[in-house]
Amino acid sequence: MNYLIQKIPWSRVDKGLLFALFGLMTFGLLFVYSATYNNELFSSATQIKQPYFKQGIFYLVGLTVAFVLCVKDYNQIARWAYVFYWLNIIMLTLVLIPGIGSIRYGARRWFDLGFTQFQPSEMAKVAFILALAQFLSRPKGELSDSKVLFKGIGLCILPFGLILMEPDLGTSLMILPTGVVMMYVSGAPSAFMRKLIGGAIITTGLAIAYIFFIPNDWKPIRLPDHQKRRLMVYFGVDYAKHYAGPHATNAEINRARALQRQDSYNVVQAMISVGSGGLTGKGWKKGIQNTYGYLPRGVAHNDFIFSVIAEESGFFGSTIVILLYGTIIIVGIRTATRCRDRLGRILVTGVVTMLFFHVFVNIGMNIRMVPVTGLPLPLLSSGGSSVICSLAALGLLQNVKLYQKTI
Repeated sequence: MNYLIQKIPWSRVDKGLLFALFGLMTFGLLFVYSATYNNELFSSATQIKQPYFKQGIFYLVGLTVAFVLCVKDYNQIARWAYVFYWLNIIMLTLVLIPGIGSIRYGARRWFDLGFTQFQPSEMAKVAFILALAQFLSRPKGELSDSKVLFKGIGLCILPFGLILMEPDLGTSLMILPTGVVMMYVSGAPSAFMRKLIGGAIITTGLAIAYIFFIPNDWKPIRLPDHQKRRLMVYFGVDYAKHYAGPHATNAEINRARALQRQDSYNVVQAMISVGSGGLTGKGWKKGIQNTYGYLPRGVAHNDFIFSVIAEESGFFGSTIVILLYGTIIIVGIRTATRCRDRLGRILVTGVVTMLFFHVFVNIGMNIRMVPVTGLPLPLLSSGGSSVICSLAALGLLQNVKLYQKTI
């Protein structure tokens, strides 16, 4: 252990990054506890099975992984990037097989390890960033070859497709913008990037039109109904018109509107939580939405942890959380701009982009800026795979900071 500690150039550790990490983990422990201490779902659980206790264990495991990743410089780690990538592709494939992958909430995304659940798609995001950074770090002139660029797109599409099949729309969608930004920073031709981004926008528009305007009988591929309804809630589609039809009876209309109220309940309660926090909040463990279960027990400590923070610590607490994330992003941008080698610059870009989109989408769904996707808030939401892999990704960011050749 002493040998490993001595190998790390401690003088180059970014103290701002560490401050932000420990600040977010402190918020995570405090508010995961607040969201679950009065939760009947965990009232009979032993101490070691309480979400806040498990969260602390996951933090320790994640910090250990991040520390190990800082022992060897990123150029040596990247030599194993494709091995790591293909191992994760194998795991993403295995998790889809009945009897191997575990089903929760209608999705097959987890390996049941007995003492916890492991979600391979979280690790796949780190593997994808590492592999794509290694692939794009080749001499810039080679990126003018369209065959090389399409191979890079293939590295994005494979994990995207496998994660989408679970189904996990939110996590899969994090792959694409991260890949696009990494390709842009790597120096892919601007004409190719314009076509890529334009094609993505057109595809998104066609996908939305396909979901809402093409009759189900004509669709060879259908979006799972619960995901479709999430989009309907976001776009404000009237369930009575969509499901009941023009000749529906009053009973059918009432059933459709009851379903709409049910589907929009979580996000409505989340918005009430955020709005009711005011300037300074109601106090730790004193949030009415959380304490009395208006914010549903099953999601308060994970997908909607930001709502708990906003209600109990108010605008001030919410701003501190955003500033802590902003600190990590600024450290990442500064590290990338100062990095002389392509691998380090592209790797950091991938980590920062992934973090930014996670934070933007999760906080956005708490205030109805984006559709609800079930995407965790990094380091704050309860969940082992997300916490450990987020810390692993930030360990890679710190690694580049430690070993980079600066301008």
